Parts: sequence; structure tokens; C-alpha cells
Amino acid sequence: MSGLRVPVISLLIGEGGSGGALALAVADEVWMLENAIYSVISPEGCASILWKDATKSAEAAESLKLTANDALGFGVIERIIPEKGLGGEEFYTLLGAAITERLDFYRALVPTELVERRYNRFRAL
Repeated sequence: MSGLRVPVISLLIGEGGSGGALALAVADEVWMLENAIYSVISPEGCASILWKDATKSAEAAESLKLTANDALGFGVIERIIPEKGLGGEEFYTLLGAAITERLDFYRALVPTELVERRYNRFRAL
């Protein structure tokens, strides 16, 4: 995706992990729903590797810092999409407006600039 000459926004709606997480990172912006998680490994997999005990997944999850707030704080994502208190129609209306606003911004860029910005964003991670 790094070479695409069109805007790319990744939206994590549940769990982004492992190789899939890496693929999602190659975007102009990465967004997460507030209750989604984003990590290179699942908490169960991490606990199994580190402690040989998958029941320590809660401890692993805390160490992995995989929440939307963590990812935003580390600069891994650009936006958290709120979920609480929103009905389906309201949620999708707000999400659609946010996507449209960012796509309008990226469509104004020359394609080579768009690709270069995406490359630099990914390299900065």
C-alpha cells in the first residue's frame, strides 16, 4: 500500500494484530475505535511466550499498551473514534464526515507528495 497514489485511511474496529497490524500501519492515517486494540501480538500469545502461561494475558495486555489511548499517545495512530453514547446512524454519520474531511485534504496533494508523506509517516514509527 505504500506506493498507492490515492489516499489511504486505516480504521481498526476490533483487534489489529501481528502481520495484519503492520499492513494497517501503511496508511496516510490510522484511526481506532475507542475500544479497539492494536498490537504486534495478542495478549494470550505474548503471555504464552514470556511466561509460558496464557492465563497471564491480562498482565501481558497491560504491558503491551494496546489501547487506542496508548496508540495515540505513542503517535502510532492519528485519531480515536468515539463509540460510547452513539447510536448506529449517529456513529456512521460522524465517521463519514471525518473520513470525507481527511480524504479531501489528501486529495489536494500531488500523488508523489502523498506517497512521500505516507512513507515518512511509516518510517517515523
